[in-house]
Amino acid sequence: QVQLVESGGGLVQAGGSLRLSCAASGSIFGIIAMGWYRQAPGKHRELVASITSDYSTNYADSVKGRFTISRDNAKNTVYLQMNSLKPEDTAVYYCNVRTNWGVGYWGQGTQVTVSS
Repeated sequence: QVQLVESGGGLVQAGGSLRLSCAASGSIFGIIAMGWYRQAPGKHRELVASITSDYSTNYADSVKGRFTISRDNAKNTVYLQMNSLKPEDTAVYYCNVRTNWGVGYWGQGTQVTVSS
C-alpha cells in the first residue's frame, strides 16, 4: 500500500503561480513513476505530467513550457510547479504513483482555481 498526501492548491489570478506537493508513504520502494492528473468539471481525468524513477519526464501539450514536475527521492515527494496559469487550468489535481507490482494509487485531490 502507498499513501499519498497532497498540498498546495488554491485560488490564483491568471498569470500567477502555484506549487503542488505530494508526499508518499508506505511501500514506497515499489514506486516506479509519479505524476499529476487533473479533472475539470464535466471532463475526463487527464495526465498533466509524470516523472519516472530515473527522472524521465512527460508533459501534456497544454502545459509544456509552463509546468515543471520534479521529485525528491529523499523526501518521497513529487512537486508540480505551475507558472503562467490560465483559467483553463482550473481543475482538481490528483497525485498518482505507479508501482512495480502493477497497482496505481491516487491522492485525495487538491483544487486549483485560476481566475481571469
